[in-house]
Amino acid sequence: MLLVLEQLKEQQNFTQTEKRIADYILQDLSKIPVIYIEDLAKVTYTSHSAIIRLCKKIGFNGFRDFKIAISTIVHSQLHAPGQVDANFPFEENDSPMVIAKKMADLTVATVKKTLVQLDDDLLNEIVETLSQAERVFLFARGDSQIRARSFQNKLVKINQFYILAEDYSDGYWNAANLTQKDCALFISYSGIVPQYERILQHFYNEKIPTILLTGSNQSNLAKYASTTLVTIQEEYDFAKIGTFSSQVAFEYILDTLFSILYAKEYRQNLLNLKEKQQLLQSGLLSDSQ
Repeated sequence: MLLVLEQLKEQQNFTQTEKRIADYILQDLSKIPVIYIEDLAKVTYTSHSAIIRLCKKIGFNGFRDFKIAISTIVHSQLHAPGQVDANFPFEENDSPMVIAKKMADLTVATVKKTLVQLDDDLLNEIVETLSQAERVFLFARGDSQIRARSFQNKLVKINQFYILAEDYSDGYWNAANLTQKDCALFISYSGIVPQYERILQHFYNEKIPTILLTGSNQSNLAKYASTTLVTIQEEYDFAKIGTFSSQVAFEYILDTLFSILYAKEYRQNLLNLKEKQQLLQSGLLSDSQ
């Protein structure tokens, strides 16, 4: 099938009209599987017969067979992972579908890279710390706080209520009120937050359990944290379009932690889900009441 693309690129024995058609097809390959022959003729300023002659010249019975072959190529390209720069994953002249493909590749690659940095013992240790805590406080800023809020929202479904420590700028007050029965979970990709270093040092001195999710194994925060989970990605601190890899990694890790917590009381959580759904769908808390 890829021979089709080679013929379109080489344009051997093509007329000027056929070259124009070939150039358009190569430029907007993803559009060809759904384009009508009259529309292709219109955008290339050619005719039905010219398009059909080109299709036959490269070995097809007609435009329909040609479109099927192009569809197969487009499908295979969409599902073949490619290398993507985590900091600048797309370029100025990329089409929307090329950008979509690159972002999909980056997401998949990030999750796979994060997975190999995990292990049973570390995950079990983190979940055990979270499970035993009377209260869990989440310390996270910027994009990482969005991930923390998502984590917090999921836990409500299993009757666990984590606290965003820095809501209303109360980070230090909350830190001062934690006890050894509580736990603090810090999320910082750079691992460079002076305020967190002071808070973690206080927790370390008071023997308060702490968990750190970071992208830096050189972080000063790690020396004070009880448990550290490092997910190293190829993402810079500043020179980048967005925090794509780091936030995909954090979302994946937090989803995994939630799933492990859920699985610890799997049957009870399912029963609770059914009871709450009934209350929300047909009980007093239903919008239909």
